[in-house]
Amino acid sequence: MQKNTRRDFVKSALMAGSASTCFNATKNDLFAKVAKRQISLGYDNFAVRAMGWNASQLIDYAAKLKCDTLFITDFGPFEKLDDEKYLKKLSQSANDKGVKILLGSWSICPTARRFKKDWGTADEHLRLGVRMAKALGSPAFRVILGDGGDRLSEGGIQARIEDTVKVLKRNKTYCVDHGIKIAMENHAGDMHSTELVGLIEEAGSDFVGANMDSGNAVWTLEDPIENLRNLGQYAITTSLRDTAIWESENGVTAQWTAMGQGSVDLVAYFDLFQKLCPKTAVNIETISGFNRELKINDESFWKAWPNGKPKGYDKFIQLAKKGKPRKAWSPPSNVEKSQADKDYQRSEISKSISYCRNKLGLGKK
Repeated sequence: MQKNTRRDFVKSALMAGSASTCFNATKNDLFAKVAKRQISLGYDNFAVRAMGWNASQLIDYAAKLKCDTLFITDFGPFEKLDDEKYLKKLSQSANDKGVKILLGSWSICPTARRFKKDWGTADEHLRLGVRMAKALGSPAFRVILGDGGDRLSEGGIQARIEDTVKVLKRNKTYCVDHGIKIAMENHAGDMHSTELVGLIEEAGSDFVGANMDSGNAVWTLEDPIENLRNLGQYAITTSLRDTAIWESENGVTAQWTAMGQGSVDLVAYFDLFQKLCPKTAVNIETISGFNRELKINDESFWKAWPNGKPKGYDKFIQLAKKGKPRKAWSPPSNVEKSQADKDYQRSEISKSISYCRNKLGLGKK
């Protein structure tokens, strides 16, 4: 029989104490509750674009995810557009499920690459969206200028900003009379946050603000936190996602991800968000899975940036230096592509909403 020494006894006691401490720590971690930020949480319908859902189906999915808001950023899901009775019925259906609808559409810049005549002139498009937003109970109507290609158009992005401002100014009275604000997005590499601020101030910040897109910020060479720092006070609506970025052969590569899976310090992001725009809903727009290289090492890249490196560029590079390369998503070989896209998109938005609620304390439900 082995004789236990005093040293053995002390060692056993210490081990037991350590195990108890570990157990309690684990237990505490399991049952710890993240402090609620009291910021509304929802999703942008583009996150589940492959589903092809109509507005009612999007509302049902928002309710299933226990969202506070649903941001419908195009007219496609609506069976009728300029029909007040139909739109009010949709709004009531959403309200009954505890969901508030926010509305958006596409370009109101008549000289931008992405402008479509589907809804008439830029002015007619804007006014249609304002009427629809009013009927839906959305306090804002989100629109865009264009995309990164407009930076290379005649006169550059500043000329396109001026054309957009003219549309907004012509319709100020119409927007104000309807009680609807216009949320201009930093979209697909078109405007740096400082350029968007300039547009908002020129058009009139009393009725124009920002739809802040953290993923698009990276395409304009911005750290999303710096983008928030510039746009937060103007933010009316949001379309947010996480992004992984890293240095690559020709510059920097970015991959949009589900929330919590990218390079952005989301705790710091939402600490700042809470200070700058706590009444603005967080709507998640996951567009995950593909890589895009920003070829900043190629001299031709800078033709789109005639004034040189934009404000905050150093922060962007610092963020990229911390990242590691990732492979792009590809569908499983045993699943049909369209079904794989649907499964992947639902998974990405579901994970993101869960992360925002459980790790970041977002959402009011």
